[in-house]
Amino acid sequence: MEAIRQYDDYSKKIQGDDKIVIKFFADWCPDCTRMNMFIDPILEEYSHIDWYELNRDEVPEAADENDVMGIPSLLVFQNGEKLAHLHSADAKSPESVKDFLQKSI
Repeated sequence: MEAIRQYDDYSKKIQGDDKIVIKFFADWCPDCTRMNMFIDPILEEYSHIDWYELNRDEVPEAADENDVMGIPSLLVFQNGEKLAHLHSADAKSPESVKDFLQKSI
């Protein structure tokens, strides 16, 4: 997963014609660490999609404009528009993440 570290990079990535997934996280977040333990097989299954991760503490304006109140959150973007948002409360298991992706991709 490629890291997005600046708002300008975030803005460019979400403008593409293809759907992308951005994982919003923070270094201090235990649920983010838990997600990292099960996300690799999901990344492989959805390797046709570009995946990025964005530390909400490094790029808070991206989190704020997308109503990312809890982390980890997965957001799907295409053509500059947020198409789907898996909120942190629903991102606790591989099954919930896969279900979200099946509906959103």
